[in-house]
Amino acid sequence: MASPVLAERPAVTPRPGRRRRPGFGRSDRLVGWLLITPALVYFVVFLLYPAVAALYYSFTDWNLRTAPNWVGFANYAELLFNDVEFPHFWKSVQVTLQYTLIAVPLTLVSALAQALLINAIRRGSNTFRLLLFLPVVTAEAAVGAIWRWLYDPQYGLINAALGLVGIPKQNWLNTPELVIPALAFIAAWQCGISMIIYLAGLKGIPESIREAAIIDGAGPVQRFRKVVVPMLRPTTFYLVVTGTIAALQVFGLVYVIFSGGGGRSVTGGPEQSGLAYVLHIYLYAFRYDAMGAACAMSFMLLVLIMIVTALQFKFLKQEAS
Repeated sequence: MASPVLAERPAVTPRPGRRRRPGFGRSDRLVGWLLITPALVYFVVFLLYPAVAALYYSFTDWNLRTAPNWVGFANYAELLFNDVEFPHFWKSVQVTLQYTLIAVPLTLVSALAQALLINAIRRGSNTFRLLLFLPVVTAEAAVGAIWRWLYDPQYGLINAALGLVGIPKQNWLNTPELVIPALAFIAAWQCGISMIIYLAGLKGIPESIREAAIIDGAGPVQRFRKVVVPMLRPTTFYLVVTGTIAALQVFGLVYVIFSGGGGRSVTGGPEQSGLAYVLHIYLYAFRYDAMGAACAMSFMLLVLIMIVTALQFKFLKQEAS
């Protein structure tokens, strides 16, 4: 029996009406909002609201026990111009800037040296990478205790090593001229994150460029100067910007080393030589009952970081690109 021949169906003309626009449906948008709700709650409760509240309190006189008293720009004016009310404000700015100028370059040099060392190792590089990264994940309290012992003028290993080459013992944490270099050296020791970023930059340099330099007769020093350093300029620029921001906010290590004793006197080492800016904010907020002034100092630090970062982008970004 022959199969029936199916008649051709006439083309169906689409009915005019509202077309469904491509994109997510209502259920998809609902799922999206549910997924980002924890992040939004965290941002509003722990970041946005504290920032707005701190901005308000920076215009008040508040001691955390009584109601805040609105004083306008008095906190900012007294911090900048009243050396009697806030005698160590400019000292903390000076200490923080000096620390930044020493710690950031020293950290970059240490991180690049470690990255070059690991990049040159063929076997066991993961082990060395782990060992060099351990200082980053070590608690600040432990780091401070270890380095206080290492810097001990009588029994510290650093003075013992210096004594082997005939250098007299130094009282690192009690000599004003040596406090900032000692803190900067600790920062260079904790350069694991910068080391990993530099190592990624080294892995990204094309091998063909290295081979071309070798064919042209470039030695190791010339290859480092003419190939490695120029290719790492974007990485270096990123680390300079982020390292400067971190150095301007140094607190944990300085607090552990210099804020012992629990007294109400201004701490920060001999002659306040280790009085970092954020440590000063902490002291005014929780020891001197001046939360309004502490909030004002926080926003002044924000402005300083923005200015420094803008200058870095203006004068360093063109060289890095």
